[in-house]
Amino acid sequence: MSGQSQHVGSLEIALGHAARLLASQPRLAAEQASEILKVVPGHRGASLLLGVAYRSCGDVESALPALRKLCHENPDWALAHYELAVTLGRVGQGDAAIAALRRAVELKPNMSNAWRALGDHLSAVGDAVGADAAYARHIKAASKDPRLLAAAAALVENRIPEAEARLREHLQRAPTDVAALRMLAEVGGRLGRHADAEILLARCLELAPSFDAARHNYAMVLNRQGKPAAALTQVRQLLVKEPHNPGYRTLMAAILANLGNYDEAKEIYHRLLQEYPQQPNLWMSYGHTLKTTGHLTDSIEVYRRALTLRPTLGEAYWSLANLKTFRFADADSAEMLKTLARHDLSDEDRLHVEFSLGKALEDAERYEDSFEHYAKGNALHRKLHPYSAGANTRFVHGAIALFTKEFFAARAGSGCPTRGPIFVLGLPRAGSTLLEQVLASHSLVEGTMELPNLPQIAREIARGVGSGDEPGFHEALASLSVAQLRALGERYIESTRSMRKTGAPFFIDKMPNNWLYVGLIDLILPNATIIDARRHPLGCCLSCYKQHFARGQSFTYDLEDLGRYYRDYIELMAHFDAVLPGRVHRVIYERMIEETEAETRRLLAGCGLEFEEACLRFYENERAVRTASSEQVRQPIFREGLDHWRHYEPWLGSLKGALGPVLASYPEVPDSL
Repeated sequence: MSGQSQHVGSLEIALGHAARLLASQPRLAAEQASEILKVVPGHRGASLLLGVAYRSCGDVESALPALRKLCHENPDWALAHYELAVTLGRVGQGDAAIAALRRAVELKPNMSNAWRALGDHLSAVGDAVGADAAYARHIKAASKDPRLLAAAAALVENRIPEAEARLREHLQRAPTDVAALRMLAEVGGRLGRHADAEILLARCLELAPSFDAARHNYAMVLNRQGKPAAALTQVRQLLVKEPHNPGYRTLMAAILANLGNYDEAKEIYHRLLQEYPQQPNLWMSYGHTLKTTGHLTDSIEVYRRALTLRPTLGEAYWSLANLKTFRFADADSAEMLKTLARHDLSDEDRLHVEFSLGKALEDAERYEDSFEHYAKGNALHRKLHPYSAGANTRFVHGAIALFTKEFFAARAGSGCPTRGPIFVLGLPRAGSTLLEQVLASHSLVEGTMELPNLPQIAREIARGVGSGDEPGFHEALASLSVAQLRALGERYIESTRSMRKTGAPFFIDKMPNNWLYVGLIDLILPNATIIDARRHPLGCCLSCYKQHFARGQSFTYDLEDLGRYYRDYIELMAHFDAVLPGRVHRVIYERMIEETEAETRRLLAGCGLEFEEACLRFYENERAVRTASSEQVRQPIFREGLDHWRHYEPWLGSLKGALGPVLASYPEVPDSL
């Protein structure tokens, strides 16, 4: 017996020695493991060590068969499946890695590293829900503090209020607990409080700079907050440590796309698809970059590929519909009807299919059926994303009360004096992309995208410009000094610099919702150009109603809300016409279509630019376009769409009622609103 014990003891000593060599001298570790296997063939600890050592040496061709064999012989060993998954990921077999990780966590549910790796892979393939769940399980499994376990369990089970209460209580006792700070940031992200999550994660990294999971969260939150340049800095740090991490690489691609670096993003997606060829969401992301860069035929093929992999993927149908120039075949419509008849279809997939079928039936001139499906899609979205029309009206009335002639006169000379920004604003679907394309075809103007920077500045002003209190936006804005207003203008210019790729002196910000911040623009950028893109209220509002926006624009999913929003917009813009005469240059969409050259000349003059013929050939401009009109503005102007809303007029009663006198007066403004 003592001899057997001595043999076992010697074996354990040899294994321990090999394991210690693994980090610094993996080749010696592999040799040690091989020697052990000569003495004890099939020893699973030595076999695992050998496979990991091979991988650490870069010899994945030897590691993979060794670990596959080990998993085959030990099908219930979670650690073996985890190490196999890591190796599969290294050789670009992402789908197989996901399967191995699912097996590992099935066998050992508290295996924190496996949950995190699974989250990284699911993030890479665009499964945001699955990735969030996996990361939450990672947090729970990694939490050793019994005081955090209950909060982690609540987070996993999506009991958010309980998780938040427990975490805040814990952080009162232990304010530097980085695990708790990261978990509270996760709560903020689930609730859409991204600014709070950003602050918490920044504190995490201040306390623990090597906390990579927090840095990954921080990069994601920065990107969601419209700060892609800052996010890029964070994800690059992560990739230095783990260049093969699929979650980091996918985030990098998304950030690059947000920065307008589409070719780089496209290349990352292309490489990831070689590793995850069966993942429809990843194909979708690749398709979006192809569409944005004008590769229409390729994007259609890629969206079709995604549908082949998952026929219920509503977003793939909508991506095809959203090309605007694409036409569904009858077989596509029949397939969408079959999909809608399914009882296991998620709400998200269902609403995308409803919008897509609405577009297909519209193209087939079946307008009543088309409207029925648009209405169903809108109702479903509204149920998932509530909106308060009253809050928007109150904001507008607050602006009218604040922004008087006297208010602006008292602040004359404030702000950053640059002439560079050209703001194109108004409602979505009002022709702003057309105006952007016309302007961006001028040699002195660069087109960017719908920049989030100004709304972000407005949110920070509303939070009290860092003072800790949270007054309303208008109250806080009124308290700013001339120096603070100038600093905000300079910050806008600096924060948008990463979105500009040329040395053109002018650049376009076409975030439509910036009409809410015309007063802010004038205060912080008094020499910037402001262009109001305006379209017939029924044509504009109906076009919004038929559009499922990727994010935001929550007012567009109910006809009455749309009418109230349009009316608020007219009221505020009329106010600025009165208190800042001539400050806003207005373009009426229908006039732009009917009298293109004259309106183009007037537009350029309004921007202080000389006329250039290229602006009339805007459809030849090969720049990337990110909005729903991307394919339409790559074609010459056509008039056919101007009165298209009339096909749907029988069902627009609630919209007409909400618009009130604005409808009858268009394009003029009624005396009373």
